[in-house]
Amino acid sequence: MTDERDGGAEDPAKLVRKLQRQLKISERRSGQLEDIAQTKERLLKGLMTELDEEKKKSDSLLRNILPVQIIDRLNQGEKVIADRYEEVSVVFSDFQGFTAISSKLDPAVLVESLNSIFSRFDALSQELGVEKIKTIGDAYLAVAGVPAARPDHATAIADMALGMLAALEEANAGFETPFHIRIGVATGPVVAGIIGTHKFVYDVWGDTVNVASRLETTSEQDRIQISERTAALVGDDFVVEYRGEVELKGKGAVPTFFLNGRA
Repeated sequence: MTDERDGGAEDPAKLVRKLQRQLKISERRSGQLEDIAQTKERLLKGLMTELDEEKKKSDSLLRNILPVQIIDRLNQGEKVIADRYEEVSVVFSDFQGFTAISSKLDPAVLVESLNSIFSRFDALSQELGVEKIKTIGDAYLAVAGVPAARPDHATAIADMALGMLAALEEANAGFETPFHIRIGVATGPVVAGIIGTHKFVYDVWGDTVNVASRLETTSEQDRIQISERTAALVGDDFVVEYRGEVELKGKGAVPTFFLNGRA
């Protein structure tokens, strides 16, 4: 007759083997969990890298559209960006006889020519710290003094205008059909801000912009016509020629000047 105290006992060797099997299973599962954790970590790192690259691309695209200061304000949650600047200088240019030129040139040649010229203007604006606002067909608009105020806005925009003439002359050396330009510069207050929610732009408005446009319209071929206020600010450093009074739409007869170069 078997002793009940011994009959139910498990063989110690079998118990050891059972524990060893369970330990191996646990080790395999632990290894599998570690592999899963490492895989998740690699996937997470890869995803974070992709997100970082996409953010860099998005930031780069934004910097090509908006000033850095405006991007920072948007990132901080500002919904409406509109500021008034009391003293800035605006340059507005347009090509003379552009309609006639565009009708003669192959579209691809026309676009390539404009791109060559405007790319030079863009490089010049970056070099001088002038804010390019936009191109409107064959017109080019830039401002010194926004979105960050600067005391030398008139000097910067005068250098920009003179540089645009030089850049156009350089570009024309490679064209069969040369381009000619008129440039207007005005100084005064503007309002600047963001317009739109889809294809938004940073733009400027106000009488100063209108005057710069009208000074361009009434200027002469390959010359820079500037307002009296601009002339007063740059006169010591630049060669300024009094033109006389010119009739500007909505303004009447006003004194204007030609900017001829650095003094």
